[in-house]
Amino acid sequence: MRFLKEPDYSHGKIGKTAVVLINLGTPDAPTRPAVRRYLKQFLWDRRIVEVPRAIWWLILHGIILPFRSGQSAKKYTSIWTNDGSPLKVHTEKQAVLLKGYLGERGHEVHVTYAMRYGTPSIPDVLQKLKADGYDRLLILSAYPQYSATTTGSNFDAVFSHYQQVRNIPELRLVKNYHDHEAYIEALRLSVLASWQTNGRPEKLVMSFHGLPKAFLLRGDVYHCECYKTARLLAEKLGLSKDQYIVTFQSRLGKAEWLQPYTAPTVTQLAKDGVRRVDVICPGFIADCLETLEEIAMEVRADFLQAGGKEFNYIPCLNESPSWLRALAEIAEQHLIGWPTMLTVSMREEQKQQALLSRAEAKRMGANQ
Repeated sequence: MRFLKEPDYSHGKIGKTAVVLINLGTPDAPTRPAVRRYLKQFLWDRRIVEVPRAIWWLILHGIILPFRSGQSAKKYTSIWTNDGSPLKVHTEKQAVLLKGYLGERGHEVHVTYAMRYGTPSIPDVLQKLKADGYDRLLILSAYPQYSATTTGSNFDAVFSHYQQVRNIPELRLVKNYHDHEAYIEALRLSVLASWQTNGRPEKLVMSFHGLPKAFLLRGDVYHCECYKTARLLAEKLGLSKDQYIVTFQSRLGKAEWLQPYTAPTVTQLAKDGVRRVDVICPGFIADCLETLEEIAMEVRADFLQAGGKEFNYIPCLNESPSWLRALAEIAEQHLIGWPTMLTVSMREEQKQQALLSRAEAKRMGANQ
């Protein structure tokens, strides 16, 4: 069938609202087979790699998956916790806490999470919400800065799923929040908390996930939004231009990516006599492989080997109260107009209307 089976319909059903927090995803286990499955899905996304499919299929299956899966599995093993993947653990906790913070603001909404690659998948989560009667959905990506490769890909997955759905729920999509005041404030408090404990560095490095330079030249706004986030954070911290630097990490392949690259830049700082650097990753709202292994382990080692004396990684926002308040504020701004803040009398009226609708449907059925 072209369309998925719809759940049974009942007259007078009270509409419900849900927020879906979508993050990138993670392998189900730090093993070669699990990592291979994850990388296969991730790297086959046309938003991620804009190479002709036939050529890319050969590269992916002939070179990348056979060799990179094992290497990546070892890296995942180094950060894996008793509860599982850090990214999944943090994302799940954020969804639970976000529901609580929105509840404190008076919103009666369900909050869940999905992964663009891996589990729980976007289609599975959206279908479960439909089965549970949610007919208003706010799609909230875990990427403050918009890119076609991240938020755009999330939207692709949502739209692709609803091409198979007959009765589509009302949808709202959050594109970005890179310059949202509450997000910037959460970052500021995170940096200040680290400095209060560890002291201030000579240089603050703001490392964002990389992107092929070609994507920028084709119109992706990610580069500009990263620099705006960095500028706003630096202003809030009272930093001059020579006290911080913006870099880009996680380069893949031989093509030119956004520069300056994080690892070579931090290494050069050490060679230039900088004794202490702090690195923060503002584009990640949850710690993951790219922050815990690439930055806190690999880049740290590069800096110390090059002569640096002290390297401090500032953790992602994760479950910090300032960030959850910010996330609730961001979600709330996009929930405006939906009936999520009902008084007791409004709820009672809604229930009465539902009962009347059911009675009317029953009466109409009896008369046919």
